[in-house]
Amino acid sequence: MERCNFYSDTQTRPSQAMLETVLTAETGDEQSGRDPTTLRLCDRVADLLGHEAAVFMPSGTICNEIAIAAHTRPGDEVICHRLSHIITAEGGGPAAFSGVMMHMLDGENGQFDAADVTGALRSGSRYEPRSRLLSLEQTMNFGGGAVWPLDRFKAVVEAGRSGGLAVHLDGARLMNAVVASGVQASTWGGLCDSVWLDFTKGLGCPVGAVLAGSKDFIDEAWRLKQRWGGAMRQSGVLAAMCLYALDHNIDRLAEDHVLAHSIGTRLSALPGIVGVLPVDTNIVIFDLAPDGPEADAVVAKMGEKGIRVGALGRHRMRVVTHLDVDAAQADTLMDAFGQLLG
Repeated sequence: MERCNFYSDTQTRPSQAMLETVLTAETGDEQSGRDPTTLRLCDRVADLLGHEAAVFMPSGTICNEIAIAAHTRPGDEVICHRLSHIITAEGGGPAAFSGVMMHMLDGENGQFDAADVTGALRSGSRYEPRSRLLSLEQTMNFGGGAVWPLDRFKAVVEAGRSGGLAVHLDGARLMNAVVASGVQASTWGGLCDSVWLDFTKGLGCPVGAVLAGSKDFIDEAWRLKQRWGGAMRQSGVLAAMCLYALDHNIDRLAEDHVLAHSIGTRLSALPGIVGVLPVDTNIVIFDLAPDGPEADAVVAKMGEKGIRVGALGRHRMRVVTHLDVDAAQADTLMDAFGQLLG
């Protein structure tokens, strides 16, 4: 029996209060623009993210893939970090759906500098792909939930714009960055041509993400959503839970950050762990000693104890805090790690 799940903040389940919002949600035909709850959510998120318009999507992955397709043409090149979600977790979608090349940059904790972007720009020669899109991620998942410093983020965006690039922001955990940094979502989002917010991670919803941008961009995004089968009917039953999350589940993200920081500090004291990435938000990534058990073996042993955690490689692991785990469960987690790695 599973005692606690630190595998990901995608593991959260809707609360009773969130589910009850579905019972009174006004619904209509989303494809025809007649679902009032979905329209209300999109208007609210567009304003939150500093843009003209927004569209409700089934997942964050389709937000990324539609944004790439809307910003590029086959044969173009997208500049991003090597650890970006569009590289590591979307099944080769940029190639399959948009026919684009990926120019992957390196950088500590999933971030890079303006000079890296400038250095990646193509010359414009007909022998090369066109540099067309800069894709960023805030927070940076596989960088340990790292928050881009605002000045660095602005400089990277400006380097992209100076090179003629559109800028897209994967904002799956953007509200974690907002809570951690104190910088408004509209500041981060407003610097970019497109940005999306996920409701199925720390915000606790079962389904849903919202992609925002200019009206023209959202018109194109809607066309692609329709073409790819992402358009829905009475989506208000989902949007109602997202509206609840905006009202109730943002400020409490700070609790997840405090708990993650505590776990990171305690992990760093275990002799079987040789390094913990800086903990900015709710993600803790750490490396096991090379002469100790491998990550998959630790995952299996923890699973036997009813504790779910993740492996990111042979010696790298990840735990994630969220609204369905608490300090007592963190103690259970750390007791188990202590037995295996202490």
